[in-house]
Amino acid sequence: MARKGLKIASIVLAATLLSGSLYGCSNSGNEGSSGDGKDKVVTLKVLHNWNGSTGADVDMTPISKVIEEKTGVKVEWEYTKGSEVEKVNQIFTTEELPDIYTGPAWGGELDVIIKAAKEDQLVDLSDKLDKYPNLAKLVAKENVPPALYEKAIDAYGGKKYLLLQNQPASDKDGMDWLYGFYVRKDIAEQVGIDPQSVVTKDDLYNMLKKIKDANLKANGLPVIPLGGFHNGWAVGIGNTMFYPTEYLDKGDGTLEHNFFSKAYEEFTLYYRKMISEGLLDNEAFTQTDPIAKEKINQGRVAVLAAHYPAILDASKDYVKANPGSDYVPVGPLERAGAEANRPADLNIQGNNVTVIPKKSKNVDAALKLLDFLASDEGFMLTRYGIEGTHYEMKDGKPVAKQEFFDKFTADTSGKVRKNEGIGIGFESMAGRDQLNSLGGGDIWADQERNTAMENARKIMRPNGTQLISAFNPGDVMAKSSQWEMLKPSMDKIGDAWKEAVYAKSDEAAMKIINDLRKQIKSTGYDEAIQFVNAELKGKEVVKFGMPN
Repeated sequence: MARKGLKIASIVLAATLLSGSLYGCSNSGNEGSSGDGKDKVVTLKVLHNWNGSTGADVDMTPISKVIEEKTGVKVEWEYTKGSEVEKVNQIFTTEELPDIYTGPAWGGELDVIIKAAKEDQLVDLSDKLDKYPNLAKLVAKENVPPALYEKAIDAYGGKKYLLLQNQPASDKDGMDWLYGFYVRKDIAEQVGIDPQSVVTKDDLYNMLKKIKDANLKANGLPVIPLGGFHNGWAVGIGNTMFYPTEYLDKGDGTLEHNFFSKAYEEFTLYYRKMISEGLLDNEAFTQTDPIAKEKINQGRVAVLAAHYPAILDASKDYVKANPGSDYVPVGPLERAGAEANRPADLNIQGNNVTVIPKKSKNVDAALKLLDFLASDEGFMLTRYGIEGTHYEMKDGKPVAKQEFFDKFTADTSGKVRKNEGIGIGFESMAGRDQLNSLGGGDIWADQERNTAMENARKIMRPNGTQLISAFNPGDVMAKSSQWEMLKPSMDKIGDAWKEAVYAKSDEAAMKIINDLRKQIKSTGYDEAIQFVNAELKGKEVVKFGMPN
């Protein structure tokens, strides 16, 4: 039946696509034989540019097989291990490009993709979207945050290169990842700390100092007071205790980048103090994700800073073997300048941009694959699995088959789920996030995880949440005429901060910061920030922001 459907799809496609049929093409992206009367399958390489993402242990998962039957496309995955920014720079520098790229919708990764679009290295989708309605939704103005739309989607004279994936389709689809600091419950009890009594930056420092002074051991090694994941993700989220957002009001209604503020200096020296006193893992900014998780599984990390789902996943094995060692929320911590009853300001937007490089071996096949994945059918398949096999519909909502629910829950590695095809990257290209509005929530989440998330939400979000919809000055800065010269020096801020926190003295740390400040000024910052202030005069600007 699947092959029959494939032939019908091929006929329809041939009649509608000017560029020819998906199947039966003779380029190097195809495999199989048409001699037996069957259509060929196209193999496309997809780069999933998320550090630490992994695939299945099997060559073909059940879900991958359905996708191949539906689209005629077999996906060959490449996953990133290391910096996403370095990876995306590498592929365009070496021209070793995948057939489809999907990666973060922010930061340096997004900047590289925008640059590639401006250099015409990507496939222009503007004259193709009428044939792919599910992809058209991903670039519709009403479905993209306004600042991101101006910066990345509609920034090329009418051409469209980027697809924004995983943008919440409705308010109830917006995911709050509960970024924050979390402490091991047993360690907090052991050193006599109430996690909810930790509110100020002094409280956080004192808690970490108390853990350090307790000289705790795990697996024969010292317990690390504060740790993180790969390359320092996300130990720096304590910045919100020092300044409310990236661009600060100078008090006269004009903005400046927080890097030039006194608060940024205090933030830097606070973390330098933690490093110098052994409160923050000395390897936090250099370790890989597997090494970070090994430390967690050895029971060596007392406090973690990241989003809660990552912490729950990473600590699952250790908690199972050591009941009572769960990570529980700290605080909530103070936020610089925010009133005590202010809701958490969350910048919720799609977490993926997907593009097709011009060197893709089969653009039509890539478009067909992406359009299917972005359909309601594709969304349900990639999030829940195969109806009748992995789940059943009851009262209009997917309900997990008990057999698979038990298998997935018992497997702390996540490999069992990946080997079925869930969590291997297809979700990143499955259109808008409709987990609650189209589906029925995460049917594979175990009850313990749901309970932990709800408990954390009550603690971390006592005043609820509110979505950020105002203009981000950073997006406007990128449109200034000075940006091309200014960007390389602005991109060094993160590296300079890391270098400063490892400096031997406060004076040495400040020299690193001040040297870069001078460099940024010399590459056009003053003129660019004047442009930003002029462009944003009278407009609502982001004043508070929390990681999400």
